[in-house]
Amino acid sequence: MAEPSPSLTVFGCSPDEAAVFREVGARLGASPTIVESAVCEANAELARGGRCISVSHKARITSSTLLALREAGVEYISTRSIGYDHIDLEHAERVGISVGNVAYSPDSVADYAVMLMLMAVRHAKSTVRRTDSHDYRLEARGKELRDLTVGVVGTGRIGTAVIDRLRGFGCRVLPHDRPSRASADHVPLDELIERSDIVTLHTPLTEDTHHLLDRRRIERMKHGAYLVNTGRGPLVDTEALLSALERGRLGGAALDVIEGEEGIFYADCRNRHLGNEALVRLQRLPNVLITPHSAYYTEHALRDVVENSLLNCLNFENGRTA
Repeated sequence: MAEPSPSLTVFGCSPDEAAVFREVGARLGASPTIVESAVCEANAELARGGRCISVSHKARITSSTLLALREAGVEYISTRSIGYDHIDLEHAERVGISVGNVAYSPDSVADYAVMLMLMAVRHAKSTVRRTDSHDYRLEARGKELRDLTVGVVGTGRIGTAVIDRLRGFGCRVLPHDRPSRASADHVPLDELIERSDIVTLHTPLTEDTHHLLDRRRIERMKHGAYLVNTGRGPLVDTEALLSALERGRLGGAALDVIEGEEGIFYADCRNRHLGNEALVRLQRLPNVLITPHSAYYTEHALRDVVENSLLNCLNFENGRTA
C-alpha cells in the first residue's frame, strides 16, 4: 500500500497559483490544501495535521501568527519568495519553526527591470496618456541606453541577469554589492550613485539596507537621473524620493515596489481610500511609473515558485533540509 502524501496547507493562494499547485503537486506526490486568504492568527488552525505550510510574500506574518501556527503543529514555513522581510525569523526560530525561501527564474525580474528603464527614459507614461486622449504631438525627447551609465545595486542572480541584458544595449554598467560579494569591477555605492544616469535596485531588504537610498544619497544622484526599484519598497526613503522628483531634481522613477504597499497592491482599490499619501503623490507625477509588485509574475517564474515551495516542504518532511 502506498504511503499517504504529507499534509501541506498553502496560504494566500490565488486561483492561478492554485491550478499550478494541484498540477505540480500531483506530479510530486503531494495533495496541497489551498487557502485563498493569507495566513494569520485567525486561520492558522487550518494547518493542523501537517508540519509544513507554504505562504506568499503579500502579507506580513506576525509573531502572534507564528505562535498560533506552532500551536497547530507547524514546524516549517516555505515562503514563495526570495526575500524573508515579511517574516520575523528570530521569533520563528524561538517558537521552533524553520523558514525556507524559493528560487525562481531571475529572467522574470531582469526583463521587467530593463523594460522599466526603457519606459522611464522614453517617457512612456506621459506618451501613452496623451495618445489615449488623442493628443499625438511629439513631447520630450527620450534617451538611448547606449548613451547612459546604469548602476546596478545587488549582483545576485537577478542583478547579474540585468547586467547581462544591459551589455546588449552597449551602455556602461557600474555594479555594486556588499563586500563579501564584491569583485574587482565593483564600485562603492556612493560612487555608483554619483556617476549613474539610472540606478536600479536588486539587493535584499535587511536592517542594513533599509533606506539604502536615503535623503543624502538621493541628493547625490546625478541631476536628471532615474531610479528603478524592483527589489523592496523600503530600500528607498520615499519622502526623500518624492522631494527630489517634485523639485525636478531627478528625471523620473519606475517603481514596482514602494513602502506601505501591503494591503494595496494585489487588491482592487478603485472604490476605496488608499491610505498611502506617498503613493498618491507619486502617481500624480507624469515621470513616475508605478506597477504593483509584479516583476516576478510570469508563467515560468510562477511554476518555479510553486514547484520549489512544494519541494521545500517535501524535503523537510523527508529530513533533507537543514
